Amino acid sequence: MKLQPVPNTNDLMKVVTHTVAPETRLADVIDYLTRCGVSSVLVVREENGKRVLLGLLSEGDCLEHLSNELFYGSPMPIQTAATIMKRHPLCVTTDTDVFALSSIFVSHNYHYLPVIEGQFLVGIVCRSDVLRSLDEYYRQWVKLHDDERTPIDVHEIMNHRFLVKV
Repeated sequence: MKLQPVPNTNDLMKVVTHTVAPETRLADVIDYLTRCGVSSVLVVREENGKRVLLGLLSEGDCLEHLSNELFYGSPMPIQTAATIMKRHPLCVTTDTDVFALSSIFVSHNYHYLPVIEGQFLVGIVCRSDVLRSLDEYYRQWVKLHDDERTPIDVHEIMNHRFLVKV
């Protein structure tokens, strides 16, 4: 039995379904997040049938801007996804391996990462999918290396020590 290649983002990513346009108003972004039951959304612009990733907008971002608007008054211009999103979110490519993905998820405590090719959004990879994939890879590795993990029989080693050839 041979160990399978190390999984990468291309093996794990899913199609991105939760996106908003940059001109989407703050109230509509909040409605979208609560209706879909997601904690963040990617802000994209359509360009020749492809999606260009512009930023990321989370519940926390919406909470901050909505509470500020209520406390301080309505800003001018009206807040949209483009005006409040986090620009340049951390992204990965389709060939990022599962170990690099694990490191990013652990270091930054993200739940998912956008997957890009150039400037275009091609998918999303979730922390839970990386964990599942890494666990499967580990289980394969253990099966292949199980004999290396078996304790050595000390009696057998000692018997070899006292064998004398005549």
